[in-house]
Amino acid sequence: MNATSVGALLLCRAEPAVVRPAAHLLRERLLLAPAGEGWTVLVPEGKPWLHGDHPVDRVVVSWATALAVGSNWPVLALWWDAGRAGYTLAAGFRRTVGYVWLEDGTPAGEDEAMRTFAARLGLDPVLDLQALEPLTRQDPEADSRDRLRELAAFLTRTGLMLPAGLTPGEPADRLREVARIQPGGEQLEWAGWRDTVRAELDVVEDGPLGPWLRGPKARLLAAAQLTTGVPLVLWAARRRSAGWAFAGALLVTHGVLGLAYDRFRAQE
Repeated sequence: MNATSVGALLLCRAEPAVVRPAAHLLRERLLLAPAGEGWTVLVPEGKPWLHGDHPVDRVVVSWATALAVGSNWPVLALWWDAGRAGYTLAAGFRRTVGYVWLEDGTPAGEDEAMRTFAARLGLDPVLDLQALEPLTRQDPEADSRDRLRELAAFLTRTGLMLPAGLTPGEPADRLREVARIQPGGEQLEWAGWRDTVRAELDVVEDGPLGPWLRGPKARLLAAAQLTTGVPLVLWAARRRSAGWAFAGALLVTHGVLGLAYDRFRAQE
């Protein structure tokens, strides 16, 4: 297989800060870059499909599925090789959906797959689906990689804006070079579970729950839980009430853990 004829891109419908921790868990060398409003692109640095028994589509589908499981954002894998090109959309625990075009651009997928694709991306079931229909029809002037570029162009209506030069169908080496010089781009490498968990915690703390996990509000909440929980446990012990004792113990546990977490993070 010619290495220059094979490549892939992973398009995540989420901001880079959200995608980064999940991408670390793939334990693969990847390049991450912003790709428009609410989108992130991941470019593989390695070529695992050249060193094993699995073709490029199986490799990137497994990555997309791993990224999407447990997330509330979908992952679109675009892939191409010497004879075909296609996409696979992964969303949560649902079965992946994909479409394939032969080298000359001949559609080799099912229309139902394109409808499911539109629905899972939250696209308009009438207007957007009509815009996608040409991809399911024969076009003598479009090959398989042209089809992927048409799909990427269509997705600009959802906010996707691939950086210049980061085009589906380009040689993998060129995609890596382009991704390395993108503003906001970064290289992702597996750095061990400790750094990965820390990065995940940073994302959570930057979200809406952050003030209640660390800082003055978090300490105030933990203190209130202890203030309520300890007397409740003592009262329940005198009354021999297992239910209230459990509730009080739960409050005490949350309070202790909250204070311990805030102190641990402050010392890092």
